[in-house]
Amino acid sequence: MTRFQTLADKYDTPLYLYDFDYMREQYNKLKEAFRAKKSLICYAVKANSNLSVIKHFGDLGAGCDCVSIGEIKRALTAGVKNYKIIFSGVGKKDEEIKEALQKDILLINLESEAELARVEEQAKLLDKEARISIRVNPNIDPQTHPYISTGLHENKFGVDLDTAKRMYIKAKNSNFLDPVGIHFHIGSQLTQLEPIKEASEVVSDLVRSLKVLKIDIKFFDIGGGLGIQYDDETLIKPYDYAQAIFSTLHGLDVTIMCEPGRYLSANSGYFLTKVLYEKVNGEKRFVIVDGGMNDLIRPSLYNAYHKIEILGKDADEETSDCDVVGPVCESGDFFAKNIALPFTQHDDLLVIKSAGAYCATMSSNYNTRGRVAEVAIDSQSDRLIRRRENFEDMIALEKDYLKD
Repeated sequence: MTRFQTLADKYDTPLYLYDFDYMREQYNKLKEAFRAKKSLICYAVKANSNLSVIKHFGDLGAGCDCVSIGEIKRALTAGVKNYKIIFSGVGKKDEEIKEALQKDILLINLESEAELARVEEQAKLLDKEARISIRVNPNIDPQTHPYISTGLHENKFGVDLDTAKRMYIKAKNSNFLDPVGIHFHIGSQLTQLEPIKEASEVVSDLVRSLKVLKIDIKFFDIGGGLGIQYDDETLIKPYDYAQAIFSTLHGLDVTIMCEPGRYLSANSGYFLTKVLYEKVNGEKRFVIVDGGMNDLIRPSLYNAYHKIEILGKDADEETSDCDVVGPVCESGDFFAKNIALPFTQHDDLLVIKSAGAYCATMSSNYNTRGRVAEVAIDSQSDRLIRRRENFEDMIALEKDYLKD
């Protein structure tokens, strides 16, 4: 814990830290689990899009799952090869589709018949053949938070089995589409193996039926979503995950693709924030810190749990229930509510854990607060991988347009 204090003193707070050794260990565990089959792990850039994080996974052999042309450019800038990049997401603009085709990425994941038509049109204009995959919605309940469930018909993602088959037939008959993959992703923070296996069975059956139609699927994309430990969750072991997928693929010669984000980076991350002061309203205690919801929004957005520790406090110290809140002018600006913590003093350091995914990447400049610095650490060193924003950074795109 003393290292946290040293880094807070060196880089100031609020601050994100990412343990690159942990990221490597997580990647290697997953890669080893799929060793028996052809596989490609595509890091989900949306989880943590820092260029150094992307490069770290790319250097380990990972590709990238991107959901915007901006993320594709980030991956390429970080040195990831175009033939390891896939383009997912529900709403792709024509310009994004065109640029992705020009950059000759591995494939584009399609989410609707309308999108298939747009990709075909852009490919025709470029006189190129677009490699495509179709996201199938297997209508399986992932047993996770409703905001991060994606595999049910009530969700906006993917198409049903009949629609998918129709789309594959149309793609096969097109001069500008090459249907090389199939994709499913039923949700995030998954801790139950059976829904994943059930979804894989549904989709692999579809692949067999496509094979009869001479549609040769080369990439079997199982999405991401493996859960991590925020609190006391029971987790799926990578080996069991891989074996469940393998058991559904008899008779199929495919490259298994997966798109982990949270699994690879979440528990590498720590958010450091200092206590400003405490206040009490009646019987309600508040610990007010210098970090805010603009820096880490998951508790406000999902009521998500992040374990919080106060540096230097003994386990046997007296505690009382409190809310940990920030300086943003919103009632939703909190990191935790009604948690037992020891009493704090000005400049005490709080460590908020599991902050390596969907934290910095979802931050904003709300209340004209600059995005915080990000630092890579390993067992030997630390280095700045994103400097802290200042006021000039925040107004750079506006000040030239001020009228007298």
